[in-house]
Amino acid sequence: RESVPMSSSAVIRASVLGKAYRIFKHPADRLVELLVPGRQRGTDFWALQGVDLTVQAGEAVGVIGRNGSGKSTLLQLVCGILQPSAGEIAVRGRVAGLLELGAGFNPDFTGRENVHLAAVILGLRANEIAARFAAIEAFAGIGSFIDRPVREYSSGMYARLAFAVCAHVDADILVVDEILAVGDAAFQQKCMRYLRGFRVGGGTVLFVSHSEASVLALCERAVCL
Repeated sequence: RESVPMSSSAVIRASVLGKAYRIFKHPADRLVELLVPGRQRGTDFWALQGVDLTVQAGEAVGVIGRNGSGKSTLLQLVCGILQPSAGEIAVRGRVAGLLELGAGFNPDFTGRENVHLAAVILGLRANEIAARFAAIEAFAGIGSFIDRPVREYSSGMYARLAFAVCAHVDADILVVDEILAVGDAAFQQKCMRYLRGFRVGGGTVLFVSHSEASVLALCERAVCL
């Protein structure tokens, strides 16, 4: 992920980036292609293809486009969840991702347990998590549900907890994929205030939204897929 040349101020650089998925008409075709050399039973579906993108430190860049254009795929490549099928991507710094609802938390764990799990994955040590837990809990504002399984949460409660974790892990880059749309107006305003403050402190934001107003309010520029 670091082989693409980057300028001193760039934190994300994609070059001819693409992601393909192998599609099969029948489940057995996948096994035939795997076991029999030369037997091609599937076709490639390109969810993303030929993307060049450079994001500088401190920028807020919107990613817009119709459903199915590859916005979420691009963000997952930036976060390292997916590996590219073509091209290269380099990312510098700690990335915290707020991706599609349901990603990142174990539904059978409590909110408290998921906070610890997510924070560890994002690079915090146990003593750092303990020191920040009260602030995370206060930011989320979900009350006693912090000790209930996440499967019992509403979509808004899930979004609150996920954002609260990402806001307290000292990330250099925040990747936000439409998750704020599920929160109430007060929560959305709170998150937008945080994102503006994050940028003032030198943080970088990659922001996917179907809301033109949100993109215009937060971002300096946008790319359309």
